[in-house]
Amino acid sequence: MLTGVERVVLHIDLDQFIVAVELLRHPELVGKPVLVGGSGDPTERGVVAGASYEARAQGVKSGTPLRTAAARCPEAVFLPADRETYLAASADVMTALGELGGVLEVIGWDEAFMLVDAEDAVDTARYIQRFVRERTALNCSIGIGDNKLRAKLASAMGKPAGVFRLDVTNWVEVMADKPTDALQGVGAKTAKKLAARGIATVAELARTPMADLAGEFGPNIGPWLVALAHGYDSTPVSDEPFRARSHGREVTFQRDLREVEPMRAEITRLSRQVSEDLAADDTLARRVVVKVRDSRFATHTHGVTLAEPTRAFEPIDVAAQQALGRFPLDRPVRLLGVRAELVRE
Repeated sequence: MLTGVERVVLHIDLDQFIVAVELLRHPELVGKPVLVGGSGDPTERGVVAGASYEARAQGVKSGTPLRTAAARCPEAVFLPADRETYLAASADVMTALGELGGVLEVIGWDEAFMLVDAEDAVDTARYIQRFVRERTALNCSIGIGDNKLRAKLASAMGKPAGVFRLDVTNWVEVMADKPTDALQGVGAKTAKKLAARGIATVAELARTPMADLAGEFGPNIGPWLVALAHGYDSTPVSDEPFRARSHGREVTFQRDLREVEPMRAEITRLSRQVSEDLAADDTLARRVVVKVRDSRFATHTHGVTLAEPTRAFEPIDVAAQQALGRFPLDRPVRLLGVRAELVRE
C-alpha cells in the first residue's frame, strides 16, 4: 500500500499531543479544559506548553502565560510539564510510523511527512490513524497534498482526528478568501505589511506581480510570498534521520533577577544542561544564543559564534557569558535561555 509511482504527501500531526499524553495518565480529565506547563501551578511564572481543545476554545494556546491562562479559563485543570514522557511517547509514534515502510520525514516530536501512493491516499491515511491509535492510544490528523506545504495546511483543516485533502484541484476554492497569515510562513508582521499594500487575502497575494513585492521584502522573499499564495512548494520529503537544528534550555524565575551575578550563575547552569543535551544527541554546536525576557515581557537575543564546533561545557558557557554581556540588563529579568545552534551536516 505504501509503494507506487505516482505519489502524494501526507502530513501526520498528533492532536493536542502534550495534553493527549497527559490524558492517558489522567482519563478522568477527558472533555475538560486542561493546560500543561511549568510546575502545574498557575500562580507561578511560566507559559502554557499544551492546551486541550476545550481550553483553546476559551482563548488559551501554547505560549500563553500561565497566569493569563488561569484568568481566561478559571475552570482549567493545570498539570506540570513532563518533557521526558512526551519524548518517549513521540518515539513510540515515530517508531510505529516507520514500521509502515515508505519515505518518512520526522520534523518534530508530534509531526511527520510521509510519501504514499496517490491512488489510495485517503485509505492509507485512515489506516495510519487506526494504526497509530491502536499502538499508542493517540489520535492524529492527516493532511493529504501534492506537496509538503499543502499537506501541512490540510492537516490543520482536518483537526481533530480527521483527514483533509488540499491540492491543485481545490487550492483556490479552499484558500482564496483566507487571510494571508493562513499561509504557513506568513506571520502577523508580514501580513500587516501586505495589508498596508491592499493585499489582505491569499487570492490577492497570488495576483500580485512578484516584482511588486521584491522592493519591500527583498528579491527572494517577495517572489516567495507570491509562490506561497499559489501553493507552490518543491521541497522533497526526505527520509534522513530527524536531527534537531538546535538544543536549548531556559528558565522562568518566580521572582525577577536584578543582579548580574545570579544571572551569570543561571547561564552557567543552563549551559551545562545544553552541553549534556548535545552529548546525548551526539551533536556539535557552532553558535550559542542567549535569550533574555525582562519584567515588561520584552524578549531579546544575542549570539556568539564558537571558535570551533564543540559540545564541551566550558566553551559553551564562555560564549553564553559573552552573549549575556551584550545585554544592557537595565531591567529586572524574568526569563533566561541558552540555545546551541548545531553544525549543519
